[in-house]
Amino acid sequence: MSALLEFSGVTKSYGQGSAAFQALRGVDLIVEEGDFVAVMGPSGSGKSTVMNIIGCLDIPTTGGYRFRDVQVESLSRNERALLRRHFLGFVFQGFNLLARTSAQENVELPLLYRGEPADVRAAAAKRALAQVGLAGWEHHTPAELSGGQQQRVAIARAIVTSPTLLLADEPTGNLDTSRSHEIMELLVSLNRDIGITVLMVTHEEEMAAYARRMVHFVDGRVARDETQESRVRETGEYANVVE
Repeated sequence: MSALLEFSGVTKSYGQGSAAFQALRGVDLIVEEGDFVAVMGPSGSGKSTVMNIIGCLDIPTTGGYRFRDVQVESLSRNERALLRRHFLGFVFQGFNLLARTSAQENVELPLLYRGEPADVRAAAAKRALAQVGLAGWEHHTPAELSGGQQQRVAIARAIVTSPTLLLADEPTGNLDTSRSHEIMELLVSLNRDIGITVLMVTHEEEMAAYARRMVHFVDGRVARDETQESRVRETGEYANVVE
């Protein structure tokens, strides 16, 4: 695998003077094409700031962020928006679906913003819904779907543009245990079978165990970066990993 993105000494500060808060304190991080990374850490550890920078929603205060050899912090706001639109998909804890809109229409939204014609949008949305196991549910509204199904619609919306990187922020946070495992198995299959790189923020060790790699943040720094293989050698634990 080759590097998809790289942080080099990234810092991020908010505010000025005595009120300044340093969210990131010199982060070095490489995520390779096709990897599945769980980002973990307590509240205020910097994990959400890392996701915002990777998602082109924010830029470092100092240091560098490269995405496929493009120096992202040097891009204009519009250029970062284009990178986000064409290479990134987002899944959130709250499903963020339009309540009175069908599953298919919700999934079509990113393509609508791209200006794709209606027939292209419809075909792509149906394919994406089939990929997440919701073929035949295209015309159901969110109120007619379970929490797990709503999150599947949100994932379909994130992958309908064929993103290189899927950013998932607590994707199982609003789901019960059974539905959580279903969603994690879906993310594993998208990573394994389609090759989408997945970067997921979670506070749940049980969900993080699905990832190939866990990066732990504490006080704005990477405290630990471990693969599942190294975790097995050290602890003997290999829970939930789908081969």
